[in-house]
Amino acid sequence: MVATHVKRAFKYRFYPTDAQAAELSRTFGCVRKVYNMALQARTEAWTLRRERVNYSATSAMLTVWKKTEELAYLSEVSSVPLQQTLRHLQGAFANFWQKRAKYPTFKSRKKSRRSAEYTSSAFRFRDGRLTLAKMDRPLAIVWSRPLPEGSSPSTVTVSQDSAGRWFVSMLCEDRPTVPEPIRAAVGIDAGITSLVTLSTGEKVANPKHERKDRERLARAQRELSRKARGSNNRAKARLKVARVHARIADRRRDFLHKLTTRLVRENQAVVIEDLSVRNMVRNRRLARAVSDASWSELRSMLEYKSAWYGRDLVVVDRWFPSSKLCSTCGALRRRMPLNVREWTCGCGTSHDRDVNAARTILAAGLAVAACGDGVRPQRSTPGGQSSVKQEVVPTVASRAAAQPRG
Repeated sequence: MVATHVKRAFKYRFYPTDAQAAELSRTFGCVRKVYNMALQARTEAWTLRRERVNYSATSAMLTVWKKTEELAYLSEVSSVPLQQTLRHLQGAFANFWQKRAKYPTFKSRKKSRRSAEYTSSAFRFRDGRLTLAKMDRPLAIVWSRPLPEGSSPSTVTVSQDSAGRWFVSMLCEDRPTVPEPIRAAVGIDAGITSLVTLSTGEKVANPKHERKDRERLARAQRELSRKARGSNNRAKARLKVARVHARIADRRRDFLHKLTTRLVRENQAVVIEDLSVRNMVRNRRLARAVSDASWSELRSMLEYKSAWYGRDLVVVDRWFPSSKLCSTCGALRRRMPLNVREWTCGCGTSHDRDVNAARTILAAGLAVAACGDGVRPQRSTPGGQSSVKQEVVPTVASRAAAQPRG
């Protein structure tokens, strides 16, 4: 089966020449400057005059800024990334107005992501060679995988991470091959010792990438702390710390990609628990382990891969008592301390805590699927109100396709 067209970003590493690196660095600085100035203008307009400034108004401001002597350098870089950052600011305000995000913040030279987005009018892509505006030579890209056959990028985003590595991300139209529907379904219980436990009884060990490199990271951070602020040696030491962090993040992301792709390909329905990771990392004893497990990234990957491959992702309420509920008879225990890893129900069934939780999560997810798309059970709160805690992403397929494995 072949799915409909979807937009997918293909990211590659590249190695710029000195001239290209200098041009891109200037572009990053100009993008940050324009974003901050537009944000300040919009904030002042609303605070002082209760006036809403939109993208068109900030675009007109940009034209005026370029004509001033102080900001004439904005004309030295491609105008497209500057216009794109104004569009990104407009999107940030739209998310704020619709209460999907907080109020936009200013970009920092040291902490913010260094990136610039080019549309098709600001780059040339021919015969696998990408040339950006204001450059006379194509980028030296390492083509780790091919682009979709017959497709060309609609937008190109160039970025540099904190470790000094350069990346180019190309947004292309793709038609991913969708596997045939199957009858398998799986429930997933996330953990720390085992990253995930499946309803089939399989436990996927947590690689703990941060813990493996903790000594190396601590040594690099100690060296950084000894360097004088503003010195070249401190800049070199900071780069070493960033490279250790990049190594940890790359290995973690690679592992999660392989795991989520396998889960989505092998199952028609994937059921997970809605975990409040933001609250969990407030626990000083668990924060480091929870962050290293990266459950939020795991869920994000399952969401978009399920959409790509025509699978169903069901998210169960975070207050669902998956660990205390017997997957055999449905009896509910009053208490289940974290140190209890195995327990026996009154019906005589012995349970592994994590496997039992995964099975009850699967059963709850299939019950939601059987009720139909959009079912959102509510729970009562102490104040007598109800809060929605159930979502089905993206859709629920036929009930027959979501039966557990025999």
